[in-house]
Amino acid sequence: MSIIENYNKILKELRNLRPNNPPEIISVSKKQPFSKIEEAIQSGIQKFGENYIQEAIEKFEGKTSNIELHHIGPVQTNNLRKLFPLFAFTHGVGSEKVLIELNKQAEKRKSKIKYFLQTNLTGESTKSGFLKKDLTALLEKISLYESEYTEFIGLMAMGPTNEDPIETRRVFRELNFIRNDFTKNAKLSMGMSGDYLIAAEEGSDYIRIGSLLFGERIQ
Repeated sequence: MSIIENYNKILKELRNLRPNNPPEIISVSKKQPFSKIEEAIQSGIQKFGENYIQEAIEKFEGKTSNIELHHIGPVQTNNLRKLFPLFAFTHGVGSEKVLIELNKQAEKRKSKIKYFLQTNLTGESTKSGFLKKDLTALLEKISLYESEYTEFIGLMAMGPTNEDPIETRRVFRELNFIRNDFTKNAKLSMGMSGDYLIAAEEGSDYIRIGSLLFGERIQ
């Protein structure tokens, strides 16, 4: 199947689950050749996700006029400046320190970006992001971080590494509860190739799909 056939198959599943407001698909193109990305763009796909900033720069610099590029990996303060002006969104703001630096760099470069707070609701030490108590504390004062150039858009979560469907659903449902408690207008970024249907059932607004669209990645 072609990339657009894969895309439409997933989109149909999402529309069957949620006819009125299906999640948007972010096509994760990390470790994919630009020829496949170009095929996707020519087919009408517009939202792409990249984990690695330098790889994204090499592939997309000067080519983003008709697409929306999402950074979906954890953000580190030492290379955060490289997000600008390439990325329209980052899904990986996982600490207050990173958020402060994001505001600083956006202001310095006069470049706008929307961000998701990355959460860690599985408790796994291998995952980045806010633990629940730290997340809720930040959400209570998120308005203090309002900026001309940065916009809080929502919350991001990943399911457990072991891909247990019961635990995955618990994590996604908990993030939805947090969203509804603190900021109903926020978007949810959750769900990948292995758990996007669970994420859609639990209220996700953005899902991140890679190999199911593009095939296996180049190592």
